[in-house]
Amino acid sequence: MRFVTYEHGGNRFVGALVGDDAVKNLTAASAASGRGDPAWFTGMQALIETGDAGIDEARRLMERDGHVVPLADVRLLAPLPRPQSIRDFFTFPDHIRQSYAGMQRLGARLAGMPAPTVPPLTELPALYLEKAIYHKGNPLTVVGPDTEILWPRYSKFMDFELELAIIIGRPGADIKAERAAAHIFGYTIFNDFSARDAQMAEMPGMMGPAKGKDFDRSNAIGPCIATPDEFADVHDIRMRASVNGELWAEGSNSAMLHRFEDIIAYVSRDETLHPGELLGSGTMGNGCGVEHDRFLEDGDEVALAIDGIGVLTNRVRRQD
Repeated sequence: MRFVTYEHGGNRFVGALVGDDAVKNLTAASAASGRGDPAWFTGMQALIETGDAGIDEARRLMERDGHVVPLADVRLLAPLPRPQSIRDFFTFPDHIRQSYAGMQRLGARLAGMPAPTVPPLTELPALYLEKAIYHKGNPLTVVGPDTEILWPRYSKFMDFELELAIIIGRPGADIKAERAAAHIFGYTIFNDFSARDAQMAEMPGMMGPAKGKDFDRSNAIGPCIATPDEFADVHDIRMRASVNGELWAEGSNSAMLHRFEDIIAYVSRDETLHPGELLGSGTMGNGCGVEHDRFLEDGDEVALAIDGIGVLTNRVRRQD
């Protein structure tokens, strides 16, 4: 199933996509059915917390007639408007190699020098092979499809990042990798917008990105959360990034150094994962501007497409 959160007629609903042009109102369908618990469909977090029971009830509701509206008549929101947390990983080897070179070029520009010719790393640092390294994002900045991203006033170099993300569905701690798939509610697209010059200035502090990543509307997700059964192979999902219709990157999550099952096992060591937490794959190789030595301009439209999920589109706007 492909779950969405949307607005229609001034109200917010949980729904599921019907084909590519309609949505089933699960909130209304559940209330009208006289069965189950209507509270399950009052919000995406509530649905996620029901576990398999909620998904099974959603499937039953999908088989009933009615409560379907054209997708063109609704406004899609972030499918999970407020994730319980955001962890963003660094798992694609080409991105690790190429972003190192790209940030060196950006650093020279910021220092007023010509951008040097810096080759990508030839060998990955052992740390990234051994551990699923991540930073934490701000779930209060999450927005959905077609929301304008406000360029932070303190930045001149704005960037996007093509990522696949999972939403945790079942709680657990010390989860073994071979059992971790059962803890995944579904998959969504994640665009981790980044103020690269601010990030460059902060990283020597060895505390990770701060204002390089944290600003209003910096984390876009959507358009839906697709359950694992929507994919033929969850370890080989095609991903693409385009800016103003120009293809910038194409690849697959098969290149990840650590699969999501391994990431869950790593994160959950002596720590409980809770329903509604978001774990991002990190940027796919070539899936951001700094790797291309190209950055966004005012009005640019970024479209991230992942098979089985859809397309997440956002336009970047400078502020006065």
